[in-house]
Amino acid sequence: MPSLIGSLQTLNQLLTAGIAITAFSLLLYTLSFNLQDRVSRSAALIFFSVVIVFTGEAINSVIQSPNWIDILLRLQWVGIIFLPPSYLHFSDALLATTGRPSRGRRRLLVRLTYLIAFIFALSLPFPDLLGTAYLGEPAPYLQPTWLTWLFLAFYVVSMTWAWVNFWRAYRRAITSTSRRRMSYLIAGSAAPALSTFPYQTFSGEVAATHPLLFWFSADVLNILTFVLIITMAYAVAFYGVSWPDRVVKRRLFKWVMRGPVTASTVLAVTTLVRRAGEIYGNEYSTAVPIAMTGTLLLMQYAITLLAPLWERALFYGGDSGDLTLVQTLEERMLTSGDLHQFLETLLTAVCDHLQINNAFVVAMAPRGMEMIVTIGQVEQLPDESISGELLQANAQNGGLSNAPVRVFTWGKYWLLPLFAASTAKDATTPTLLGLLGAERNDAEHLDDEQRAALQTLADRAALALEDRLKQQKVFASLESLTPQVDWIQRLRATSRFEGKEALLSPPEELEKGDLSKWVKEALSHYWGGPKLSRSPLMGLQVVQQALDEHDGISVNALRAILRRAIEQVRPEGQRRFTTEWLLYNILEMKFMEGRKVRDIAARLAMSEADLYRKQRVAIEAVAQAILEMEQNARGEGTTQE
Repeated sequence: MPSLIGSLQTLNQLLTAGIAITAFSLLLYTLSFNLQDRVSRSAALIFFSVVIVFTGEAINSVIQSPNWIDILLRLQWVGIIFLPPSYLHFSDALLATTGRPSRGRRRLLVRLTYLIAFIFALSLPFPDLLGTAYLGEPAPYLQPTWLTWLFLAFYVVSMTWAWVNFWRAYRRAITSTSRRRMSYLIAGSAAPALSTFPYQTFSGEVAATHPLLFWFSADVLNILTFVLIITMAYAVAFYGVSWPDRVVKRRLFKWVMRGPVTASTVLAVTTLVRRAGEIYGNEYSTAVPIAMTGTLLLMQYAITLLAPLWERALFYGGDSGDLTLVQTLEERMLTSGDLHQFLETLLTAVCDHLQINNAFVVAMAPRGMEMIVTIGQVEQLPDESISGELLQANAQNGGLSNAPVRVFTWGKYWLLPLFAASTAKDATTPTLLGLLGAERNDAEHLDDEQRAALQTLADRAALALEDRLKQQKVFASLESLTPQVDWIQRLRATSRFEGKEALLSPPEELEKGDLSKWVKEALSHYWGGPKLSRSPLMGLQVVQQALDEHDGISVNALRAILRRAIEQVRPEGQRRFTTEWLLYNILEMKFMEGRKVRDIAARLAMSEADLYRKQRVAIEAVAQAILEMEQNARGEGTTQE
């Protein structure tokens, strides 16, 4: 019997430390990803209380000093005292999320319970709330006083009220998904309340009479707490974020595996190795750090190795094919650096094969030919007119099909046109991607073997250019889709709990003060960047109406609207550097021309601090112009309807 009780006591120590680690990890997760949401913030307070209670209990189980035991027991009670108002705060936030915000009474009640808890906490250093510490078996606890029973009434009433709010929130959940997650949340919320309750303070004699039942019940309750607290964190993780469900699940699962599971496993192995050493008379051995380090490395290795398997099995469902394709895109993507490296190697092979020193590859760009890679010293480059000549010569040779190897002489170079392999057979004009140029050696003509090798290398260069061009089109499409997808994800996340009210709500109003911030961010990336391509301004109706004028590319449409708004700030007449032109000159020089603040301030004869103030005024003027354009666009849409 004593050995069984000792084993249960050791298991309880490990579980207590594991719960403290898990609660702290989940607290960090909440603070890292969705702190802006009220439900998440109130849940973080519950996690914080659990951390205090179980950290104190874990330390208390291994120390012997009566003074420290008393201090730690009172520290645990700080978490116990603030748990009821935290639960009431959490239930109020949850009910407000489902479309039933407080009209003042619930919020006042939450503040009142925090005040009462603060008063109870102030009495902890004195023997009024809790008496002296009992240091007997099976575990130490603080003896109750009359004020302790008053706190018990406060605890029960607050928790009951919180659970009534939970039930009201559950009944207001509309969809099956929101009801399921609400049930997870309510079930998980029971764990901190049950596991942190000071049972021994109110029933210490029962625990002392039945130690086996006490430790067995404590272990079962701790195991249940470990599972339910993760369930609660899982349900809370969906609040305040617009990520897809699979992303929320994957992030939380990986966080739990790399954080609390790994830390708890390392702690358990280290404790067991140390206890085994004590049995054999060696309290601390070199096996302890070896076991700690080895377990940590093995856990990280196993998580990294198995993560793709469990993500595909648990989180992807029927979308695994599409998601795997997107996730492996980075590994298969041909970046500008990869293209440059490949073409440089290819040109080196051309030079080796022809025994020459100079070669180059140019690509067709919207503004003409663009040099991509050179080997050696290329003195003269082809001009734009040669592309037309090459296309005409290719057409005379019968197009792409069954055409002989095409090598053209141009000055001191042999040139090979790089055509797209995917050009349709019925196309009269093939797609010219660029040119491969190789220096002419002393020979006037290339033999058949050299021509064939050169054409093979040219075909591979063309394939690389074509692949890069296709990827750029894909990226342009993704860039234009990003704002709409972000908006849909935000709608989907909000409608989980608010139902049709969220789906029928109008777009974010522009008068709320965010417009100037969005305009400034978009202007800072005017010539390209995520603050432009992912700007909330993409959802404006005036931008959507401009899509047709810009081939459906939303980035270009937004850029045109910003330019139009800046032109509305421009005074009439020829540009000057006078006071009336100040705002326009700041916008033009800072965002259109990309000059440095110091240079702009010197050109406009003003201090940098004054420049920033005037820049804020200029941005507000642009925001006002966009607001007027948006109001006109919405008015036109209403009239058409």
